Amino acid sequence: MRSRAMLSALAFTAALALSGCAAGASGNGSAQGDGSKGKVTLTFLTFETPNLTAKYWDDAIARASAEVPGVTIKKLVAPSADRVGYAKQLAASGQLPDIMIAVSPNGFAQAGQLAPWTDAELVDFVSPHSNPIGGKVYQLPYNTQPTPLVYYNKSDFAAAGIKAPPKTYAELLDDSAKLKAKGINPFVVGGGGKDTWADMYPLISTVATDTYKQTPDWLAQKAAGKVKFTDPAFTKAAAKVAALAKNGYVDTAGLSRSYADNEQAFRDNKGAMYPMGSWFAASADAKKPGFDVGVFPWPSDDGSLVVPAYTGGGMSVSSKAPNVDLAKKWALAFMLDKTSLDNSVKSDGAIIALKDYTPPSGMGPVYTETVRLYQDAAKQNAIVNAFSIETGDGSMPAGLADKAAAGVADLINGEKTAGQFGSFLDDEWAKASR
Repeated sequence: MRSRAMLSALAFTAALALSGCAAGASGNGSAQGDGSKGKVTLTFLTFETPNLTAKYWDDAIARASAEVPGVTIKKLVAPSADRVGYAKQLAASGQLPDIMIAVSPNGFAQAGQLAPWTDAELVDFVSPHSNPIGGKVYQLPYNTQPTPLVYYNKSDFAAAGIKAPPKTYAELLDDSAKLKAKGINPFVVGGGGKDTWADMYPLISTVATDTYKQTPDWLAQKAAGKVKFTDPAFTKAAAKVAALAKNGYVDTAGLSRSYADNEQAFRDNKGAMYPMGSWFAASADAKKPGFDVGVFPWPSDDGSLVVPAYTGGGMSVSSKAPNVDLAKKWALAFMLDKTSLDNSVKSDGAIIALKDYTPPSGMGPVYTETVRLYQDAAKQNAIVNAFSIETGDGSMPAGLADKAAAGVADLINGEKTAGQFGSFLDDEWAKASR
């Protein structure tokens, strides 16, 4: 894991920073004293889920703080899955947290609100320059998440006479028809209440196979004004999602369910296929449903492998933290702690993107197969960005992903055609870019 030399260098840098006057605080922290006696209070914005509980975070915070004496952490918990929106609210009142995890840096970085990570600080990461903004990295790229894969109920497939997961999109439609003929809802898709993002996964999948496969930098081209969401390259992907719902393969009632209720619906056998991020693998292994769970990549038209994925999710540090160097040192101590990483793998299905990391032994079959699929795609250069989840140059303007999720609900409900959805996104992009 982290080299002792690097940790020593970071400690020396932090000590130098503390040896003089305290850095300007962001309104919620303080620093005082010299390098040996200095103390600093830092706010840390995190989130809690059924997988990543309050105890997970509290224990991890305690371990990191033991590695960085003099730091006191004040934990803030985002009230919903919209961590970016919450961070923006705090920033607007001068209270941007000193440290944040899994918050897109897009928007904050351009406004000068985040401190960039140096190459020396990123030396342990597999993809140190993942999702750069203006050539700089503002979020530690510690975790890779295929988003989504398709988790499926093997018993439902067997009941419908389906012997193997589909390899082509035509086979996916054929299998959906077979499931429906047996009275089995083909797809569990949710996104109600505060969790509108949960309806995005079919669209992320079709954009991967129909848009990004041919043009990996398509969204960057959109940012440069070269393409539009109303272009066939995008509307074809959106039309596939609309058609799934129109054919009765997606239960539209699921759009009123929260993320947690959506997962429970799959567990309760209310649908055969569950497009979801790789974190579901850990949940499926830890609390096995009453059926065997398999996993396959969303199929492309020609059967070639395409897997959307995102590498990032780590810590960002405010440029106005009371002591930026010490905040960085604490963030790295948190991110590189083996116990925390192992717990993240076991609890949340993380695929750790650190050079010397070895996952814990005894991981379950769904996680093991999930990792195998990702590794196969990586070997075949079949990894593309996950639409709307990108955070680097050329990604969506801040806040637009939430608008896109709301638009997908209209697409699934039949209230928008693919073309209307594209126009909606073009209009919202223009508004967000003003």
